[in-house]
Amino acid sequence: MKQWWFVILWMIAFPLQADNIFVETESFDSKGGWVVDNQSMGQMGSPYLLAHGLGVPVENALTMIQVKKTGKYRVWVRTKDWVKQWSQSGSPGRFELLLNGKALKTTFGTEKAEWHWQDGGVIKLKAGANQLELHDLTGFDGRCDAILFTSELEMLPPNEKEELAAFRREMLGIPARPEEGGSYDLVVVGGGIAGCCAAVSAARLGCKVALIHNRPVLGGNNSSEVRVGLSGLIAQQPYPNLGNLIDELGPVGYWNNWEAKRDSSSVRSQQILKILRQHPEKKIHNAGPASNYGDEKKLTLLQNQENLSLFLNMQVVDVKKEGNKITAVIGKDILSGKEYIFNAQLFSDCTGDGEVGFLAGADYRMGRECKEETEEPRAPLVADQLVMGTSVQWYAEDTSEVSSFPDCPWAIQFTEKTCIPITRGDWNWEAGLDKNQITEIEYIRDHALRAVYGNWDFLKNKSEKKEKFAKKKLAWVAYIGGKRESRRLMGDLILREQDVLNNVQYEDASFTTTWDVDLHYPKPIPGMKDEPFLSYCDVQKIKPYAVPYRCLYSRNIENLFMAGRDISVTHVALGTVRVMRTGGMMGEVVGMAASLCKKHQTNPRGIYKKYLSDLKTLMKQGVGKSGFPEE
Repeated sequence: MKQWWFVILWMIAFPLQADNIFVETESFDSKGGWVVDNQSMGQMGSPYLLAHGLGVPVENALTMIQVKKTGKYRVWVRTKDWVKQWSQSGSPGRFELLLNGKALKTTFGTEKAEWHWQDGGVIKLKAGANQLELHDLTGFDGRCDAILFTSELEMLPPNEKEELAAFRREMLGIPARPEEGGSYDLVVVGGGIAGCCAAVSAARLGCKVALIHNRPVLGGNNSSEVRVGLSGLIAQQPYPNLGNLIDELGPVGYWNNWEAKRDSSSVRSQQILKILRQHPEKKIHNAGPASNYGDEKKLTLLQNQENLSLFLNMQVVDVKKEGNKITAVIGKDILSGKEYIFNAQLFSDCTGDGEVGFLAGADYRMGRECKEETEEPRAPLVADQLVMGTSVQWYAEDTSEVSSFPDCPWAIQFTEKTCIPITRGDWNWEAGLDKNQITEIEYIRDHALRAVYGNWDFLKNKSEKKEKFAKKKLAWVAYIGGKRESRRLMGDLILREQDVLNNVQYEDASFTTTWDVDLHYPKPIPGMKDEPFLSYCDVQKIKPYAVPYRCLYSRNIENLFMAGRDISVTHVALGTVRVMRTGGMMGEVVGMAASLCKKHQTNPRGIYKKYLSDLKTLMKQGVGKSGFPEE
């Protein structure tokens, strides 16, 4: 209601007789080399365009605007100077706004550290079609959220979250009621490996399913955007048919070499080792070429799955409830801003961040529990907010000629003692372990970018070893962060470290975790004052352990499942279940349980209480294709 009061007051102050042209940059007709970034959409209110060119200016983004009346207009551009929060000068995110091929006098991305409306001055617009372009000047992550042209020359558009949200709706003409997105048996939110498996599993067992994902590609961390390999063993006892579905989604050849050796007695592992010998390039598990991650394979499988409707570039922003039951989720199309409502009997939160559960009021935890609470061997004495962080991976390629890289005085500064003389940043380029991985994700990602750019600048331009790097070029740096931990939604059972280490048997044992209890901690570099951007791992070995089904549904939202890193575990226990092949098996189990909920007209808890034997039968059967998949 507060938002609509703002709209009324704003219309009184600046009547809509004024000609206003509002452009969300993510809706540009051609993005050029700019990319859509929606990681901090929940905090800053919108996706935005990012000029992620690794030091080379990206191709212009372009769109057409229609002007009703020739006249003078003030231009406002919502942007930020992303390095200023570290008290750095230089404004590496500079860009220009071109109108009909001519640049405005203002250079944008040069003023404030926070998102704000930068004044572009007063210009003359002609009636009819006008071409608008974003012209990147640096290739170093300039960003633009929205552009406003207004004939009300004294108007300052709102910048606070709620007022700006209302302003956007008014300017874009978004109706108060969302459009119908359909009615389903199960709505899965989050298209990582866990979400894909949950959706396909339920669909194959007769449920009408919607899978909603907020990126243009599927796979989450196992996509070409993040490039983390699939880890964790599948096809394990007591349900060796769990996991076959994951092989249909992901390229099996680049499975961790050591994992295959660890399970080397199985025929499957021998086949994988043979592939790795024949194709050594597939041993690159993380931060490899885009083709290693099978985006098209995932998309093809889900698009062709009967009973499954796929909604990409759709961010869930709200839920509808009746009592402790979710009745619908509201999705916002990231590119158009349109909203849709998806109704269902059941929901599965596979977002990683527990977004659906959070919006619905589900019980959740963040950070580390204390030893007194969990009695875990590795729990701290005092609870805190430390989590496992976000990786921004990268790699460089060899070139036939000497290549240059710009000086980056605004990045983290390195010396011969502190530089890292490598050409590939793996999982351990991990930042933000002491930060909120949801509300501070833009800061975390940007801090990691300053580390990558600063290190590469030193190696290319200043190091005693620069001749060694002269013919190497920075080829890829992730701009979507690979998260490990944020919210964990609480279920009827919260898995603890000692359950796994002591092989505690539960009657509802389901998917098997095989990854060791792998916890990450910040790794400062001696001699550097900047906050850490590297991590180290502390690993406790385990034997394969079957995790209880009760970890896969909310204890207080009666029709909410979860699969992936947001399931019901402690911080320490997350160290074993968080890898993606394990998460995929969670999704398979959720899909099976959802089909039984539909069959027996019950909820997730009802499956445990009354129909556990039916679930065990489905887990024995599996839903994936049997046999080792063809490459």
